[in-house]
Order: sequence, then structure tokens, then C-alpha cells
Amino acid sequence: MSLPVVILAGGLATRLRPITERVPKILLEVAGRPFAEHQVELLRRQHVEHVVFCIAHLGEQVEAALGDGRRWGMRFEYLYDGSTLVGTGGAVIRALPLTGPVFFVMYGDSYLECDFGAIELAFRAGRQPALMTVFKNDDQFDRSNVLFEHGRIVRYDKVGRDPRMHHIDYGLGVLTAPALEPWADTRTAFDLAAVYQDLVERGQLAGFEVSQRFYEIGSPEGLEETRALLSARGDAS
Repeated sequence: MSLPVVILAGGLATRLRPITERVPKILLEVAGRPFAEHQVELLRRQHVEHVVFCIAHLGEQVEAALGDGRRWGMRFEYLYDGSTLVGTGGAVIRALPLTGPVFFVMYGDSYLECDFGAIELAFRAGRQPALMTVFKNDDQFDRSNVLFEHGRIVRYDKVGRDPRMHHIDYGLGVLTAPALEPWADTRTAFDLAAVYQDLVERGQLAGFEVSQRFYEIGSPEGLEETRALLSARGDAS
């Protein structure tokens, strides 16, 4: 059994409009099926049993489509943003009562073919309150935003450019309650990236480099790439 996984799937997906005006991004058709089914089956192969979906925009469609997880021998729970948006960071904090003290976090538009077990082992060996996975991107699939040297995350910045940055946030992290404690009383919406940046500055963010590229459906180009990948396989299961 792997750690629980929090999936952040509450965004408005403005880059994919108009197709996401009536269908949430995580349910877009990919290789003949809702993308969420491919993602769930990938997690099942990684021995994940418990998933918490943080949803907002058209979230009721996600719960209706996936149910309680028994179809996959898993357990699904759902957290709705409600009338006040809390951002990806706030959503993770709200998920804490459901996840327990340690959990994976990823995005609802990501398809990540990495070894979750190896990442969990690296997290436990690193003895830090959080871990970020990184990929040597060299601006190939998106702009590199991580300075990763000698197995350490030295800098993480999604806005500021640094020519020394060759890696990118892969989109899968391990978080703990202590890592989020400084943000627990934040009253305004905030991004998970701000949590990671704060952890880097305090020297409390471990890093793990993965070798497999990431796939995503958050952009028109990424959606077509992911469709091509999964269509070529015939099925993700």
C-alpha cells in the first residue's frame, strides 16, 4: 500500500475553453475515456488505495463519474472548495483531516509514470517535512523553474528566471502536516508553489529526480500529446 494521494482538480481550465465550460478538465475525453480513469488506473498500479479529490468547478460531475472508488478496489473522497476559493495551498490544508500526516499531492491534469514507491522511500530517507520531484527539462516541455544541485533543491521559482535552472517541478510531491503548519491560519487563497518556496528557503524541502517525462492535459498541446500516448497503447490499464 502506498501513501494517500491528494489530487488538485479544482481549477477553471481557462486555457482549454470552451471545451471546459461544461466538462471539468479531469473528465475530458482521452483515448476514448475520461482522463480521470487513466489517472486512477495509473495510481492503482502504484498500489495507491486512498485518493482525495479537491474539486470546485463542475466538481459534482467528477464525483458522479468516479464514485467511491470501489470500481478500482480503492477509496475516493471529495472536498469541494465552496463559495470561497482557497487556492491549491489552501485545498491541501483542508484535506489534512482526510489524509493523515503524510501524503502525496499531484494535479488533476497530470499523467506521471514514475515510481511512487521509490519516491516515498527517498522522502523517508531524507528526513525532511516535504519532498518535491523534479525532472531535467532544460525548457523542453515547459520553462525550467528549479535549481537542483547535488541532490538538493537550491531554488524554486515559477516567475523569476535563472539561467542555472535546468529542472522543472514534476508535479508530484510528498507533504506532511508539519510542512503545512505555518500556513494553517492563512485566510486568503494561496498557491502550493508558495509553500514549496517557503520550504526551500528554510532548507526543509527534499528533492527527488525522476527520469520519465511528464504528460499533462492542462494545455491544448499537452492534451493532444497525452491523447497520442494513451491512444497508441490502446488502454492505460
